[in-house]
Amino acid sequence: MARAEANGIEIEYETFGAPGDPALLLVAGLGQQLLAYPAEFCRMLAGAGFHVVRYDNRDSGLSSGTPEDVPPPDWQAIVSNDYSSASYTVPDLAEDAAALLTALGIGSAHLVGVSMGGMIVQQLAILRPDLVRSLTSVMSTTGERAVGRPSPEASAVLFAPQQRTRQAALTQMVRSLQVLASPEYPTPEEELYAYVAAAHDRAHRPLGTARQLAAVMCSPDRTAELARLDVPALVVHGDDDCLIDPSGGRATAAAIPGARLLTVPGMGHDLPRQLWRRLADEIIRLAKEAEAARNGSAPRGAEPTDGVRA
Repeated sequence: MARAEANGIEIEYETFGAPGDPALLLVAGLGQQLLAYPAEFCRMLAGAGFHVVRYDNRDSGLSSGTPEDVPPPDWQAIVSNDYSSASYTVPDLAEDAAALLTALGIGSAHLVGVSMGGMIVQQLAILRPDLVRSLTSVMSTTGERAVGRPSPEASAVLFAPQQRTRQAALTQMVRSLQVLASPEYPTPEEELYAYVAAAHDRAHRPLGTARQLAAVMCSPDRTAELARLDVPALVVHGDDDCLIDPSGGRATAAAIPGARLLTVPGMGHDLPRQLWRRLADEIIRLAKEAEAARNGSAPRGAEPTDGVRA
């Protein structure tokens, strides 16, 4: 792993594949670290001929961010539409991603974002279309308040009090992931514990997660700006997502001209191992089609290997 100075902060990142291949940037979700994109999944993408970059958003993982002495978000004020306590918004996080690409000498990239990461890549495509070769938005939404709303159980996960001890925090994180998990693609509890333990011990930053949640809540609706995009786009959403209702994915696909919507039965708000190959194939398909269009040739190996279709 390495670190780059970008947009006034230090961003921790890791790459897979050959630097000369087309770049593919993976953007993590709320409170997630670059670990949210498993190395095996990254190697699937790199093996198809892409230079894959995964990184920690500001205030998560090993990236820097808001000074510790800055007060936390004022939730009562935020729900009353007073956003002054938010340290930044989704457009700021998109500028971080743009600055990282610049710092790495990457002129443009295929963008993939999950959950909040989907919001970030949407915003990056709006702000810097010159940086975008293709756009994949996974289990995300447009920012329109009427769509993509969480269930009461999922909302409880977002605002659960933080536990004081490591073991209590790990147990809470596992239980939270189980609430959001894909019903048809369960992850063994021991695998969840291993993941949350690795993430916790690498960097435990609950205040950073709160600041990111405030950024999402205080950011504007992107629908009108998404309608002006001219980029190959794929929208993926599980039909059992309780954190971002599938209406968020449908609205995203409807907003982006020409976007393809893939609804996955039995998928919740996670990336279970059983779906890695499927999702990788879809990302590869879109990216290769986009590369072929840029080069004026037919795509090679762009068809999914498992027969998944929108």
